[in-house]
Amino acid sequence: MENKYFLLEPKENPRAVKIFQISLGVTCIAIAIFWILFNIKSLEADRTLWATIIFLVLFGIYEILAGLGKTARYIKTGPAGIIIKQHSVLPDVELISNDIERIEIYPLSIKFLFKNRKKFLFRFGVSYPEIISPVKDEIVEFAGSNKIPLEVISEEL
Repeated sequence: MENKYFLLEPKENPRAVKIFQISLGVTCIAIAIFWILFNIKSLEADRTLWATIIFLVLFGIYEILAGLGKTARYIKTGPAGIIIKQHSVLPDVELISNDIERIEIYPLSIKFLFKNRKKFLFRFGVSYPEIISPVKDEIVEFAGSNKIPLEVISEEL
């Protein structure tokens, strides 16, 4: 089984968008530093100023990470396991094939049940339905090549 990569977003951003995201992030952080320096005397009394500064810094960091491609959501499959990053700000999760007891595939989610009785639920978004079928097919192929029991469950809505 070869390594496969599925981007969970409609497409990758072009280079111009990435450059804009990085420059916007740097600008937000620069504005936050300017606010700190310009309003140094009123920082002790004004909580809204601190909220503004914290928001600008966190948003700037997120935009820089997005421009560098660190917030992309994806699924990587390989012979040894699956790596899933389903949230843009949280780290990825590695699922080792030897630890997986069973896989349950639902219409809009995949549940991985482990031998130590823990569970991991991966939810598809409904924004990009074109990615659901290829990912499900790859999970079925992964389960077959690693001899992991698989159950496809169709839920009635």
